[in-house]
Amino acid sequence: MSEKQTTLKKEITMSGVGLHTGETVNITILPAVANHGYKFQRMDLKDQPVIKADADLVISTDRGTTLEKNGVRIYTTEHLLASLYGMQVDNALIQLDGPEIPIMDGSAILFVNAIEAAGIEVLKAERDYFEFQINQPYEDLDKGIEMLAIPYPEFRLTVMVDYESPVLGTQHANIYSIDDFKKEIAPCRTFVFLRELEALARAGLIKGGDIDNAIVLVERDGIPKEELAELATLLGKEHLEVDMRGIGTLNNAELKFINEPARHKLLDIIGDLALIGKPIKGHILAARPGHSGNVSFAKIIKQIMNEQKGKKIINLNEKPLYDINDIKRMLPHRYPFLMVDKIMSITDDAIIGVKNVTANEPFFEGHFPDNPVMPGVLQIEAMAQVGGIFALSKVDEPEKYMTYFMKIDNVRFKRKVIPGDALVFDLKLITPIRRGIVHMRGTTYANGEPASEAEMMAQIIKEQ
Repeated sequence: MSEKQTTLKKEITMSGVGLHTGETVNITILPAVANHGYKFQRMDLKDQPVIKADADLVISTDRGTTLEKNGVRIYTTEHLLASLYGMQVDNALIQLDGPEIPIMDGSAILFVNAIEAAGIEVLKAERDYFEFQINQPYEDLDKGIEMLAIPYPEFRLTVMVDYESPVLGTQHANIYSIDDFKKEIAPCRTFVFLRELEALARAGLIKGGDIDNAIVLVERDGIPKEELAELATLLGKEHLEVDMRGIGTLNNAELKFINEPARHKLLDIIGDLALIGKPIKGHILAARPGHSGNVSFAKIIKQIMNEQKGKKIINLNEKPLYDINDIKRMLPHRYPFLMVDKIMSITDDAIIGVKNVTANEPFFEGHFPDNPVMPGVLQIEAMAQVGGIFALSKVDEPEKYMTYFMKIDNVRFKRKVIPGDALVFDLKLITPIRRGIVHMRGTTYANGEPASEAEMMAQIIKEQ
């Protein structure tokens, strides 16, 4: 069943400190219209430039994901984007008066709570998913990153982290449904090793960093008190201590989950993959992921999307809504004039049907037999039969009704259809059904590419 796009019911205002800049940033997250996607707007700059959340605009993945367009940057986008994606908000305008999204508590939960408080509004437009049709691998051998996406009817993510650290070890995390994001993933904080924290603090690169907005993992025993005192001064803390029971953490920070670091890596992947501009259907497995690998994988997905532009991709191996026996109970046509094999989906205003064109079609015997091409008029007839099934699906006892053509307009043929082609018929209502009159616009796709299109009007009539 298709789903509708969403946005916020009302705007959200929040403030916090940027992790790298240390500056207080005010953000306002506004509702947006359908197909707007996620966009950032720098309200502190002249002309208030807008930057789309787009993997192609990423210019840095060093300890966060940074976007840039025309010299204007947005730093540390991943946690907020993960929150919107995880709460299934498709469209939002994020206004901020500084260059960096606040780090908040190092997790996504404060953003998620604010989104939940604002409420989610369902829009009229259909949600457009990116669906993996084949296995899609990615690897960065230098960084030890491996990712693999496989076709799956929902969004599912499995992560393994292993940094050869005695304190962290190997951890796994997964999310079986995006509905689990708030409870299982959103509260998980970012993490850093003490050795990294020291280097970053001394270099002045985490001016907004605080041990309260990150888990600091400690890999060595017996750290001198003088060293801890010096680090405390760098971080603006009165004192620091280390508890090495279990996973060693600075100031005895308690983990919310035993695998909280792995869950946070999963959160980061969600935020970075939100940069493709569409929700995803597929199972993604990631080993030792990081922002660089996440964004590289997002760019691969965007390349696939660009290659598929203008194509209709349907998983023909999924169980159909109606099989051939169901269709025979609805339509009066029979061989050789029944031209629909199955119906994949029906919504309030649309239907998708399928026909597999074989060399045994009877019309190939006389229509260009040495160079078989499916007649264009039969493509339109097949499309009309799919439209007829849509119309009959809206009445009780459909076997007692017939559909008759009233008009065909704006017919176009874009490529020939030959044996072996899988035809997908995608039809949508132009106007609501009134007095039994059905007005639809349809496109026939041959192996994903447009082959023909037409507007059709028919009338449903009950047989006497």
